[in-house]
Amino acid sequence: MKFVVSSSVLLKQLSAINGVVSTNPIVPILENFLLTLEGNNLSVTASDLQTVIITEIVVESVEKGAIAIPAKLLLDTLRGLPEQPITLQVNNETFGIEIITDNGRYKLSGENPIDFPKTPIVNRGQSVELSSTAISAAIANTLFATSTDDLRPAMTGVFVQLGAENATFVATDGHRLVRYRRTDIKSDMDTSMIIQRKALNMLKSCLPAEEVPVSAEFTASNAFFSFGNIRMICRLIDERFPDYENAIPAHNPNTLTINRMDILNSLRRISIYSNRTTHQVRLKMTLNDLVVSAEDLDYANEASEKLMCEYNGEDMEIGFNAKFLVEVLGNLTSKVLTFELSAPNRAGLIIPEDQEDNEDILMLVMPVMLNSYAQ
Repeated sequence: MKFVVSSSVLLKQLSAINGVVSTNPIVPILENFLLTLEGNNLSVTASDLQTVIITEIVVESVEKGAIAIPAKLLLDTLRGLPEQPITLQVNNETFGIEIITDNGRYKLSGENPIDFPKTPIVNRGQSVELSSTAISAAIANTLFATSTDDLRPAMTGVFVQLGAENATFVATDGHRLVRYRRTDIKSDMDTSMIIQRKALNMLKSCLPAEEVPVSAEFTASNAFFSFGNIRMICRLIDERFPDYENAIPAHNPNTLTINRMDILNSLRRISIYSNRTTHQVRLKMTLNDLVVSAEDLDYANEASEKLMCEYNGEDMEIGFNAKFLVEVLGNLTSKVLTFELSAPNRAGLIIPEDQEDNEDILMLVMPVMLNSYAQ
């Protein structure tokens, strides 16, 4: 097996899929890329058993064959090379690999490609066509709110509901919840699934900067995405997602409208003075007036700021974990936000005012019990 390829082209494609490769996998073969050559088409596969990404590269060759090659060693070699054509040849009996450049030779040991896990086959499932910008926005607006608690596996991914009118993406870790809807993603059949956090992170990093069409197919156990020269298969989380609709309070008579950066920057400053364990900040709202405050009784630290806003409703005080609130506000892009509140012990809704025509964003943050200190 032998082929010639541009070093920079190979490096770019391998770097795009390298995030799937584990540094200490359960199965040692997964530390390798699987290279499969068919004439002038080279496909490179990376897998962690849960997610598989395949990229295809045009090379100079008339041969065919396959080899498992150490991912880190190959990438480190390519990173150190200037742009040039390189020749990679494989001994099919010993699985020895030689990389030949303009002024060097590098020999390394590969592994038997038969040992590499087989890629799941697409059984004709439900398919959806969408744009890369739509799926990228959906991932960006939800991924941060997924849980890292493996004891609650359903919440470690993003719940996706596809229907005839829209697609809904939901993520929650129990402290905050994001519901992101798009009317430009539709499906002939209603279906739902939970897609792993790592897989979505990889998908987002592989998507090109320019808009491209993405084809998505879903079966009972896997999701398949393909765009450009990349294909990705990820195993779905087989768990029941929490009933998120019941967590969203329906009646919220108190509304606070404020500049997003004003309150975000204020929270970042005030949270420095909050308790190091609870990160509690207090929002005190009166007519067109908001006071953001925090204190840490252990160190006698406290801080408060008054912000201009539009507030309609009863005077109210509510506490939040500053870390969760800052992360939610930091992931939004809207200039102006509306907080919809009902009571100090009920979840607060955050609605961005300037949303795109085909999107609907709702974020929810659970309150924390207020300390009884006087302002």
